[in-house]
Amino acid sequence: MTDQSSLSTVDPNSGYCSATKIFHSLRTPVTLPPLTTPLSISDYVLSLLYVSPHFSPSSSLLIDAGSGNSLSYSSFLRHVDSLSSSLPPIPARHVALVVSPPSFHIPVLYFSLLSLNVVVSPANPLSTPSELTHLVSLSNPFIIFTVSSLLPNFSSEIVKNVRVILLDSPEFDSMLTRPSQITPRRRVAAVNQDDSAVILYSSGTTGRVKGVELSHRNLIALTAGYYERHQEDESTRETRQVSLVPLPLFHVFGFTMLLRAVSLSETLVMMERFDFEKMLSAVEKYKVTYMPVSPPLIVAMAKSDLVKKYDISSLNVLGCGGAPLGKEVAERFKARFPDVEIIQGYGLTESGGGVSSTIGPDECERYGSVGRLQELMLAKIVDPSTGEALPPGKEGELWLHGPTIMKGYVGNKEATAETLLPDGWLKTGDLCYFDKDGCLYIVDRLKELIKYKAYQVPPAELEHLLLSHSDIADAAVVPYPDEEAGEIPMAFVVRKPGSHISGTQVMEYVAKQVTPYKRIRRVSFVDAIPKNPSGKILRRELVNLATRGKSKL
Repeated sequence: MTDQSSLSTVDPNSGYCSATKIFHSLRTPVTLPPLTTPLSISDYVLSLLYVSPHFSPSSSLLIDAGSGNSLSYSSFLRHVDSLSSSLPPIPARHVALVVSPPSFHIPVLYFSLLSLNVVVSPANPLSTPSELTHLVSLSNPFIIFTVSSLLPNFSSEIVKNVRVILLDSPEFDSMLTRPSQITPRRRVAAVNQDDSAVILYSSGTTGRVKGVELSHRNLIALTAGYYERHQEDESTRETRQVSLVPLPLFHVFGFTMLLRAVSLSETLVMMERFDFEKMLSAVEKYKVTYMPVSPPLIVAMAKSDLVKKYDISSLNVLGCGGAPLGKEVAERFKARFPDVEIIQGYGLTESGGGVSSTIGPDECERYGSVGRLQELMLAKIVDPSTGEALPPGKEGELWLHGPTIMKGYVGNKEATAETLLPDGWLKTGDLCYFDKDGCLYIVDRLKELIKYKAYQVPPAELEHLLLSHSDIADAAVVPYPDEEAGEIPMAFVVRKPGSHISGTQVMEYVAKQVTPYKRIRRVSFVDAIPKNPSGKILRRELVNLATRGKSKL
């Protein structure tokens, strides 16, 4: 993508190349396996596991926060081998749709299928029958793995035409415990790194859900970055790290957290469904050290009195993503938890989940920034109107290029062509800018900008202000149709327990801190803000609620 002669014009502070108008990563380069080497993501991760200084076969890989049950690394590896050699024949590069509640079976199944060069397509177990039919039409699975309680959600036509294996059946249990053959198929499967590995489904906040196709190479590059970034810390730590995963394993963040944890020989604490107090209890009980979170969860931890009931002193790092974290929220959290580092990051399903992150105190204290570009990643800031690539300090659409960028949207050539350019650049749809030090700032989704008269209003900016109010537990801002202005900013607010803040007070609070065109002009109080599993606000649901006239004004 860039020749060596252009690197001489790269600013060492921002990473910006004035000749190509491309931003380069300032991180230490990561070495990847030769592309010509046959290698699956599962075998690559296991190769890192075996050299980890903390690897112990008897240590726990998985812990169920609800039941307390655990799965050791030795059992996990044995189950993967057994399943790989006992599954019915599945043609290479064909799709396996996985629809199941969280269980220890899921990571075992993922690793087994990936090593056999079967494309893993995990889906939300709460998907409706019509949604499942849509997912099947997108991914065209050769086989479906699900549980008996969810089988009725599949149409009779799907069940008739596609092989189904129930994860809660004696048949599957026997596959996990059947002795491996001398030469397990897992170890001889021919996997080209460019072969598709997974189909992960996007959140669908801007349209119907799409299937994001990622290759083994995409996931190897992502895992290599995680591994190199944490290798030095891992080698000096006296104890194994314990991560709590409040996100489901069918989501890109949960999926890549699994790969990361195994490569670093960590313990993963799984939650069947997120509950704030149960999360606090799990942190205390299992001495959790790391946890991925969204900004609303940081708000809750900073404000909630429930936190005082639990000892969460084991926490040392929170990985924050899903939306930018405001300065006021971060400072309130740090005042309460001075020893917990918040690492902010940004990623998309289309980028394998990783694009940028903060590292070290200096970057972490740049509030509002989602850090510097990760290893091997290139970026442009492009003017949406002119297509011109812009320098540091200028806002535009973020474009990305690198080894973690998706192959495309499965079964949707039109959406792929709109998002992924022929030369490999991914158009994110996010309005961003880089500062002079190469730190990335997310202003908003281009499609979510509120058009007030001739002005563009970023909802995220207003949400940060709302969350800084002591009487507000959560908030979201959406466009509301207006005959004169086109759209006006409307806030949905969740009051903190015991609060009686009024809509007028909410509007006055924001009005004192923004220019007139950014003022909130309508307020609705709700019990909860709808979000997807990664913590992103489902704005369309709120827009629909507002325009139906059913909000409590």
